[in-house]
Amino acid sequence: MGISGWGVDEQQKILSLRCSIFYVSDGTGITAQTLGHSLLTQFDRQFIKGGRVLPFVDDVAKAVQTRTEINRSAEHDGVRPIVFSTMVNEALKAIVRESNALFLDLFGTFIGALEAELHQTAGRVRGLAHSASDYDRYMSRIDAVDFALQHDDGVTADGYGRADLILLGVSRVGKTPTCLYLAMQHGLHAANYPLSVEEIQAQRLPSVLRPHRRKLFGLTIQPERLSQLRYIRKPGSVYASAGQVRNELTGAESLMQVESIPYLDTTVHSIEEIAATVLQRCSLSIESFS
Repeated sequence: MGISGWGVDEQQKILSLRCSIFYVSDGTGITAQTLGHSLLTQFDRQFIKGGRVLPFVDDVAKAVQTRTEINRSAEHDGVRPIVFSTMVNEALKAIVRESNALFLDLFGTFIGALEAELHQTAGRVRGLAHSASDYDRYMSRIDAVDFALQHDDGVTADGYGRADLILLGVSRVGKTPTCLYLAMQHGLHAANYPLSVEEIQAQRLPSVLRPHRRKLFGLTIQPERLSQLRYIRKPGSVYASAGQVRNELTGAESLMQVESIPYLDTTVHSIEEIAATVLQRCSLSIESFS
């Protein structure tokens, strides 16, 4: 027997079909995409054709157009698409729900239970999760992003006193994207400092970092992966050579061990995983902006 008890013919047919994914929202679609993608990671990706975000479906015309597009996809693919929805307007949601698709109402699944538990009616206002309606929180995030950009790659140490965190490591281990993610997602003031060959050879923290030792966290990576990343940036250079990469990483890890600086191997981790690990190991409790 094959998939879900089907015979060989049925199994071959289903394996030849790949369904499309739609993330539909009357806001940005970020929440629908995030939750939908998280759920889909638990399944075999060979059955999934691809995902499309349809944001700001906030009037009847757009809802009808969305329904038409989903139905067109179902006809073309020969299999129902999957729709992850975070629409809050019930009338517009009903239009899209009529599509020939598996319609998953991500908000509706939970709002009723929350209303009962909290003894209040949900506002059902679109776009609140990713809007600028809370001015203070919005400006806090903007300030954090600005800080991360100003203190990227050790350009200046003037603001290290304001930093919640300073990432250090050799070039191309993931310091910059992690800092920007922490700023955008958590409003964290994160700076990063690249260890130079001379500083690694000295096996001593740069003087500019010593007053901020408690804020330091190191990133490292496997030599083979770092060599690949550097080759993309500077093909055929000493900078990307296996020997240079190995020496820098060995020295940087030794320096962090000598200075008792915690560090993480980023080789198999996503930016989100790196950020979550840094927050946990540094005991930083930050409000999420997601």
